[in-house]
Amino acid sequence: MSTQGEVKTIGLIGAGNIGGTVAKLAVAAGYQVVLSNSRGPETLASLVAELGPQARAATVSEAAAAGDLVVVTVPLRAYQSIPVEPLGGKVVIDTNNYYPARDGQFAELDSGAATVSGLLQAHLPTSKVVKAFNNIYFKHLLSLSRPRGQSDRSALPIAGDDAAAKAVLTAFLDAIGYDVVDAGGLADSWRFERDMPAYGVIYFAKMPVAGEPWPDGAATPASKVEQALAAAKRSAS
Repeated sequence: MSTQGEVKTIGLIGAGNIGGTVAKLAVAAGYQVVLSNSRGPETLASLVAELGPQARAATVSEAAAAGDLVVVTVPLRAYQSIPVEPLGGKVVIDTNNYYPARDGQFAELDSGAATVSGLLQAHLPTSKVVKAFNNIYFKHLLSLSRPRGQSDRSALPIAGDDAAAKAVLTAFLDAIGYDVVDAGGLADSWRFERDMPAYGVIYFAKMPVAGEPWPDGAATPASKVEQALAAAKRSAS
């Protein structure tokens, strides 16, 4: 894949909250989607029925092979299960976050020697990994989508080492309703990971209160995302 215009099919490895939401936005924007998860295509029948004729379910390897652009949205602990060969040369969107209680401890992440998306890039050496979608609540991802030029359009940060891959992702995000803030390379992707200013609450209409439903989403322009990225600080390792 060398140009933005060639992206017609979105492959999804993982079809949970974020994966399912990206699929909904992609179908609404006119893309074909091929969904997969670790449990098998038959478990995705209801989601495929909801999405309609532009969607189908497949195995993980089939979804990886079918996608012009592939979204990896699995728990970090499972990243090494992602098939390498069918993703060769492709742009891969990494939505993962590091939660030690769920994923176990990764010393290289704890020390700051690596990033979550850097680990996936090392696992997929011939792919072009770009980080996105990890910093927004899935319900807000759906509700904040807006057409280009609308005054209350929100922005999402991305990070990657390949400029052409970032251009492909920028075009996709534009198509599904979002502006983009380039946060730098994969080494900079920590700036919008867990517990950073650009993570989660930046898109909340108000701060969440324990025991209450999560607040609605609020329009978050590129300028606010840029400020949050600049305010990010890593704790000393």
